[in-house]
Order: sequence, then structure tokens, then C-alpha cells
Amino acid sequence: MRKIVGIIGYPLGHSVSPAMHNAAYRELGLDYEYIPFEVQPDDLTEALGGFRALHMAGFNVTIPHKERIVPLLDEVTKLARIIGAVNTVENQDGRLVGYNTDGPGFLNALTEEAGFEPKGKEIVVLGAGGASRAVTVMLAEVGAKAVTVTDIDEAKGEELAEYLGTLADTKASFAKIASVGLKERIATADLLVNTTPIGMHPNTKDSPLPEKVKLNRKTVVYDLVYNPAETKLLKTAQEAGCRAVSGLGMLVQQGAVAFTLLTGEEAPLETMWSAARKALRAG
Repeated sequence: MRKIVGIIGYPLGHSVSPAMHNAAYRELGLDYEYIPFEVQPDDLTEALGGFRALHMAGFNVTIPHKERIVPLLDEVTKLARIIGAVNTVENQDGRLVGYNTDGPGFLNALTEEAGFEPKGKEIVVLGAGGASRAVTVMLAEVGAKAVTVTDIDEAKGEELAEYLGTLADTKASFAKIASVGLKERIATADLLVNTTPIGMHPNTKDSPLPEKVKLNRKTVVYDLVYNPAETKLLKTAQEAGCRAVSGLGMLVQQGAVAFTLLTGEEAPLETMWSAARKALRAG
């Protein structure tokens, strides 16, 4: 019997995840199918009941459900609990178990594509949502020297910075958007990470960078947005001489971890990369 896996979010828009996972299933001859499900926030609880009834093997979780889904699950792994966000759910005979593969996927992509080692480095992270929690927790766990968080929701940003300060020796702080302090830290950062959806298709002319911010050419700029392949932020970074990296690698890397969790098989990374690139070009 074919096993169903999916992705939930709202609005879901054009996701390359179905093409990426379905290509991997075909490569390994697995009788699985990956389907997108657009689920509005108010329908999340009801949707989970439906997934149980359908005996789905599991599903990925994206904006805006990564944090909201945590208390609705039967079990959440230690890492996902620490992060406070779930992006992969496994259906274990009706029990929904939440994982977070974003954090490990981000570190894998950061190392492989940017050749960047976070330990001892100063980092600025734009955004304080579910993706940011995964990124910042992992950066703190591997020994980043300092992590500065900013968000338009100041209370949310301050809460995340305070929480990070309880996890490790990393110096965590919050800076207001467009503040002098934030601009100064961006100017000297070893790594700048955008975890917001700003600049994502179709709003490709938008940038999460505050106005009149100058990038230092030594700064690595990592944009979790992968559609379009070159966001306005990445273009600005390249013009400043920075190493600029798209979020497609993180998508593939976290997807590979999720693939193994839900199938028990080692993910065919090259096949997933190829399918993701092809789907992105087609979109």
C-alpha cells in the first residue's frame, strides 16, 4: 500500500519539496508519494486529526505552523523541544512525533556550501520565528561567540535572545530593526542569516536589510529564502563582495534528514539536489 507524506503550510505557494522527495522515492524504488496540503492556522488541529485518520507516514511543516504545532503533538524530540519548533512529523501508529531537521540541515549546508565554521564567530540573525529558533539554537550549541537577533516583533526577538542566553556560553542579544546598534553589528559580523520570508517570490523586490546598511566583504550572507535563487539580499551581498549563499542547500539538507526519518532509508542527496534545482527553475 502506498504511503503518503506531505507538507503543510499557509500560504503554501510554490514548494519544491514535493518534486525533491518524489524524485528520491523513485530513485530508491519506494512506494511513497509526497503531497502539499495548504492548511490555514485555524484548521491545524482538525488537519492533524485527518492525517491520523489517513494513516499518513508523516509530513513536513512550514510557515506559520512550526511553533504552533508543538503543543498539538503526542511527543516532541529533545532537540525540537529545545528549539521550540517542529518541521517534521512522523506518524507512529497514530502517535504524532515531532522533530526539527532545520537546525542540522542549516549547519550541514553552512559547512558544505559556505565553508563556514560558526564556533567563535559573531553572527546576526534577521527574524525570530520558527526557522530562526532552529538556526540560532544550533549556532549557540556549536559555540558561536555572539548572536544578535532582530525582528519587527520586538517582544518576540527579545524573548528569543533571552532564551538563547540560557542555553550556552554564546552571548545573545536583541537589536531593534534599523537601530544604530544593529547596523554596527551587521557591519562587523562574520555571518549574516536571513530567516524571514522577506524577498520570497512573488515579493522579489523586497529585502530584509535595514536601509543604508553597509555590508563588509568578509561577511558570509546566508538567505534561507530559496525562491528566487538570487534574492535581492543575495544580490546586494554579491555586489559588496560577500560570499552569498541561497537557502536551497538548507532545504535539501533538512529534507534529506527528514527523508531518512520517515522512510528509514539513506537519502539520495544528488537526486534531491537535482530535482530541487529543476523544480525551482520550472517555478
